[in-house]
Amino acid sequence: MASQAALRRATGNLPADSKDIVGRRREAADVKKLLSSTRLLTLTGPGGVGKTRLAVYTAATMQRAFSNGVWLVQLAMLQDGKLLDRAVAETLGVHDMASRSSLDALIGHLRGKQTLLVLDNCEHLIDACAAFAEALIQAVPEVRILATSREALGVPSEVRYVVPPLSLPPDGHGPAAADTGRSEAVTLFLERARAIDPSFEPAAGLDRVAELCRLVDGIPLAIELAAVQLRVLSLDQIVERLSDHLDLFTQGYRTAVPRHQTLGATVAWSFELCSPQEQTLWQRLTVFSGGFDLDAAEKVCSGDGLAREELLPLLAALIDKSVLTSDRSGAQLRYGMLELLRQYGSERHIASGSEARVHRRHLEHYRRLSKRTQAGWFTPLQADRYTCVVREMPNFRVALETSLGDPALAGIGLEIITRLYGYWVYSGGFSEARYWLDRALQLVQGARPARFRALATAALFALMQGKVDVAIPLIADCSALARDWQDGSAQAMEKCLSGRLALLLGDHRGAVDQLEEVVRWYEENTGVLAEEDVLQGPFLPAFYLALAAAFGRDPRAAAFAARCRKTAEDAGAQGEISMGVWVSGIERWLAGETVAALELFLTSIRICRAIGYRYGAAWAIESLAWVTAAQGRDDRAARLLGAAASIREILGLSLPGFQVYAGAHQECEAAVRERLGDEAFEAAVEEGAGLDVDEAVAYALEDPADPVRAGTEAAPRQRAETTELTPRELEVAGLIAQGVRNKEIAARLVISTRTAEGHVEHILTKLGFTSRTQIAAWYFDRAAPPPEG
Repeated sequence: MASQAALRRATGNLPADSKDIVGRRREAADVKKLLSSTRLLTLTGPGGVGKTRLAVYTAATMQRAFSNGVWLVQLAMLQDGKLLDRAVAETLGVHDMASRSSLDALIGHLRGKQTLLVLDNCEHLIDACAAFAEALIQAVPEVRILATSREALGVPSEVRYVVPPLSLPPDGHGPAAADTGRSEAVTLFLERARAIDPSFEPAAGLDRVAELCRLVDGIPLAIELAAVQLRVLSLDQIVERLSDHLDLFTQGYRTAVPRHQTLGATVAWSFELCSPQEQTLWQRLTVFSGGFDLDAAEKVCSGDGLAREELLPLLAALIDKSVLTSDRSGAQLRYGMLELLRQYGSERHIASGSEARVHRRHLEHYRRLSKRTQAGWFTPLQADRYTCVVREMPNFRVALETSLGDPALAGIGLEIITRLYGYWVYSGGFSEARYWLDRALQLVQGARPARFRALATAALFALMQGKVDVAIPLIADCSALARDWQDGSAQAMEKCLSGRLALLLGDHRGAVDQLEEVVRWYEENTGVLAEEDVLQGPFLPAFYLALAAAFGRDPRAAAFAARCRKTAEDAGAQGEISMGVWVSGIERWLAGETVAALELFLTSIRICRAIGYRYGAAWAIESLAWVTAAQGRDDRAARLLGAAASIREILGLSLPGFQVYAGAHQECEAAVRERLGDEAFEAAVEEGAGLDVDEAVAYALEDPADPVRAGTEAAPRQRAETTELTPRELEVAGLIAQGVRNKEIAARLVISTRTAEGHVEHILTKLGFTSRTQIAAWYFDRAAPPPEG
């Protein structure tokens, strides 16, 4: 499950080992000096020379100079330059749910902030990176960009710095032991050698090490690939065989840059030292992007001569040879490959003629994963599914490119895009979703179910963005397909879209009539729901029905809101639970019960904080401002308005897309402004807008951990301590927070259902609560263990 760590104040994403580097003191000083006087600095040089390591190291040493963070954007895994803006925005946690582009959202987020962006591996997206860098530095005076690329971007304001190889000892004069620190290349080799064998000492002194380093021109990657061969070869053997291979390799490539020849020969030599099975696996693993786990490797790379049970020892062998890297930070070990080695393996893979088959298996694997994601989305597994998709998104993009590169496979692409519906909403990735949908819909014609679901998803996203002109023709297409298809779930989906459109346009009566019919259909057809249902069951129509009834002053609004909450709670999907609680708060606020509404909005925000659901928090904080103003706490209300506006700016949300919501905002703003006066109102709004997301959430909850931000109008509400519950009751509360129902709680704890029900009743009584949702919010806020890391 996502944790409160998702809402921590973000100061960057550099890896933990950013300051681990051999040598490079002079180069780092040069780069720091240049960055102090230029907005765009590009580190160039051949592959493997250490551009990324130098960039990351220098950026890490300059973090204090950039108060709003240093961000590493790894572009090697991105193959489509049209998604560059989105990739950068995604790295910074900036989303684009409104009609504006990712670049516009990013510019809005970065304006006025001291930020350093490290764009790594730009060479394959050179034109896109050049356009992006130029647009950003022109629009945001405070931002600086440090790029790495094998060639310069070619932007007028760019400064280029050529990264040299590591320093070498003088030719023919091996360094004395006391002088090894003066040769960075020798120092690196010895460090890597002693990582393999702590007692390593070259038998003939350092002359042989110096010779090896000169052979590979001091290129760090070549040195590391050579050092790892000490597992199976002596130092003398490595020098002799590498020398022979370099001579052979470079004979046919005299026109190439010498250092490219050297590194190419070293990589080729490393490849030839692998067994045939290791070579095959190296090639096949290049279809992955952004890393992979053991299950993916087994599913995609086994077959055609590689047995599934052979994959694990082969992966271990490639790690030992430094071909693969491993990441143990998560629950499962993930593997990766340096880009230069991936490119070499990919070239060999293409030449082998088997690449298309492996890409097809890769596509099928991520098709299955998208199906698993959809099946688990409207369940207690939702947050885990989201985390998985975030981790695997580079691979999903590769799969989509594979499917959309062949019209016969485009239908699979449509399935994947629509099955990731929850991810697009949770991440705010509507612009990227529309990009893929537009490409796929051009290839998939006819009244196929996949086409209908894709059109319906596109229409729903347009409605969520308030883009009526885009939504109307899409809904019309859905209506035509639903009539031809004669499928009940498709007709329910079309009617839900029409009801959502009516709600958007302010036709509350029409919205209620249509949405109530959809909710009724779902209640009557629980056993025949399509697996691919875009609505993921009845929640969305129930949610929109409750909103339409509340704003339309329908006397059944409270009942509709309660049903919406129950739908979410029965499913155990925390994101939907937070929104169900929020819509109940809207209904109570419109009914004039400000105290009840206040508590519901706070509960929604607590759940959002616990699962990292910032979009729900944005709406709930805005609504919290309304009830706070109604209570006469005007200064706090103005700060909340500013905080909500700041989050909307970060996420790309827009109020005008929902008429009545925008009207409520304007009414609150006018009232508070009149009572405070223009100057005081603007000052308070500006203070609220200066909060980042986690600070805004803490302020909204009047978190005592941040007393300055919490304001001085009232003391934070006192809440029950965890010591009031027994250890078993705390365990039950944790399961409730995960959305687990009583029967499953009993099964997990090996107790009777009656006993489980008794524990729940005791918890409700002790904490003074009336619902499981309140228990979940309390647990997340008070009792949940701190996030790892």
